[in-house]
Amino acid sequence: RCADGAALRWCISGTLCASFLGLGMSIAVLGPTFPTLAANVGKNVSDIYYIFVGRSLGSLGGSVVGGVLLDCMNPSLLLAFSMLGTAAGLYVIPWCKQSLVLTILMSVIGGSMGILDTGANVLALYTWGSEVGPHLQALHFSFAAGAFLAPMVAQMDLGSSTSEELAGAEKTNQSVLRSVPTTLAASTTPAPNDHRNESFLWSYIFIGTYILLVSIFFFALFSKSSSSRDKSKASAQKDKLAKYHWPLVGLLFVFFLFYVGAEVTYGSYVYTYAMVFAEMKESEAATLNSVFWGTFAVCRGAAVFGAAFLSPATMIVMSLLCSAASSTTLAFFAHYRAALWVGTAVYGASMATIFPSGIAWIEQYTVVEGKTASLFVVGAALGEMCIPVAVGYLQGRHHHVPVVMYTAFATSMVTVLLFPAMYKLANWPQQRDSQEVSDSETRKTLLSNSRLTEDEEEEEQEREWNDADFEVVEMNNKLKNSLMDTSRRIAGDSPAEISLQPHLDNALGDPPVVADGSPGRQNGSIDWEKSE
Repeated sequence: RCADGAALRWCISGTLCASFLGLGMSIAVLGPTFPTLAANVGKNVSDIYYIFVGRSLGSLGGSVVGGVLLDCMNPSLLLAFSMLGTAAGLYVIPWCKQSLVLTILMSVIGGSMGILDTGANVLALYTWGSEVGPHLQALHFSFAAGAFLAPMVAQMDLGSSTSEELAGAEKTNQSVLRSVPTTLAASTTPAPNDHRNESFLWSYIFIGTYILLVSIFFFALFSKSSSSRDKSKASAQKDKLAKYHWPLVGLLFVFFLFYVGAEVTYGSYVYTYAMVFAEMKESEAATLNSVFWGTFAVCRGAAVFGAAFLSPATMIVMSLLCSAASSTTLAFFAHYRAALWVGTAVYGASMATIFPSGIAWIEQYTVVEGKTASLFVVGAALGEMCIPVAVGYLQGRHHHVPVVMYTAFATSMVTVLLFPAMYKLANWPQQRDSQEVSDSETRKTLLSNSRLTEDEEEEEQEREWNDADFEVVEMNNKLKNSLMDTSRRIAGDSPAEISLQPHLDNALGDPPVVADGSPGRQNGSIDWEKSE
């Protein structure tokens, strides 16, 4: 049974990684297929930006709904249905001819992805508990790998690839918006050739079929698992709920908002920064962008093994220190080419492990259920939506200011300050409780020592009383023998011996009783008078 349980846990972990691989491909495939989708609905690329808004709003709603449903039904079953919804949307999108229908489909897919993003993290926590660190890192590495593979899947049917399209291997909506200016001139008229349309059709079918197969594995896992067992496991952990659970969750919500916002912002705008401020060529700017996402993916893969030896807190601290150093370099020394390249590489690497490590870290101090995990995903989604938009607005108003670099520095400082506050809040009740336990143990020790002292005193007193009793008995025996010897020397067998016997008995405290019940001393006196 133990072997079967271990095999089931590894099957769950493998299926979750496969689902996140499909999630990464589903999000990133929109970049290289964006012009063709615009042509299908008879719009220019710049006129259908709202499909990203629809997908983001759907993701937010899916995260919230998924968090509620995870506390009510089996996680494997919920993830199976979410994968089915994603596959169905991907099957329909290539034939969509109306922009409104396309936006609705994007919202549905976004909702399914939000459920998957929330549910996969929670199911990994339920499955592995305190050992979840490497498995969460593997989960999010699979997402990065899927985002990297999606443009290759799209280009596989084209028979050609360009550096700009390879640079579209990014995991966010804003990374797609970055590629819009480079393709806008070529797509102002909706007339892509039939070969492009057919090829991208099959890329959506391919990814949808893959996700459909993964959903079948989730249904199989549901048949092997028990929702009641998952619920009992969750209810058994209720006593682990931290005293400041919701303030801690709120701080991590803000932490993820700034972290994911910074990650998405830099990945979205570093291409434009390289061309405008660093005066790079398009190929160099695309390479710089690829360096950021490449180091991000490589370090996330390395973190799968690093998490087996390092605690989540250690990994977060290391990432935050590297992020602070690299963002400082980018904000104040990016005009040097070497500083720009090295800072971009280190900044991408420092971003790789924070999100999965943050979830693994908070699981050590409190219970992470569906609603809690949904807040983390919502915070990340809000950061992904709001911060890049704010940076784009400010950059448009201040053309000569590198807003993206200053944003990286500011968000890095915020996260560096937030984590110590979270760590203190998570550990302070435990430190106080341990101090109270220590004080209680000290009091118990003192009380037990005082009781032992009292018991020893009582035993000492008992020993003294016993010794005194033995001395009294010994003195009585000596006195009795002395009187007996004296009486024998005085009278031998004379009647005086009789008169001495009552005195002896009185001296020993044990007067004899005669037949009529009167004391022997009175009878002895009468006999003595008669003899006289």
